[in-house]
Amino acid sequence: MAVTLINPDGLPKPDVYRQLSVATGSKLVFVAGQVARDGEGRRVGEGDLAAQVEQAYLNIGTALAGVGGSFDDVAKLTVYVVDWTPDKMPLLGEGVSRAAAKLGVDPVKPITLLGVAALGEPDLLVEVEATAVID
Repeated sequence: MAVTLINPDGLPKPDVYRQLSVATGSKLVFVAGQVARDGEGRRVGEGDLAAQVEQAYLNIGTALAGVGGSFDDVAKLTVYVVDWTPDKMPLLGEGVSRAAAKLGVDPVKPITLLGVAALGEPDLLVEVEATAVID
């Protein structure tokens, strides 16, 4: 495995993400922000944050599979959520859990969560970008 996830002593140990990852692989992969569009470019989950999160995570898995990797190779995620408020956390978690079940992976990674005013298209509620390391 090219990526080891760690919650070191002296930092909080959250359940939903890890504080850092140590990557030892040979190929660094930067996945552009993924949104709620299927392989044909069709909208997925209009108005449904959980469905949009699920699709964005699935798209990351698809992108990494295309270069010989998987979601397990993700070293860091950045999640942008339109009009973020803490009450949206359960929907975010639901989408992540559904994607993880479909991908057969542990979705817990170092993550940065950012609230934004808008994304590139008005129907998008979330965008997720990833950095991965593949052996």
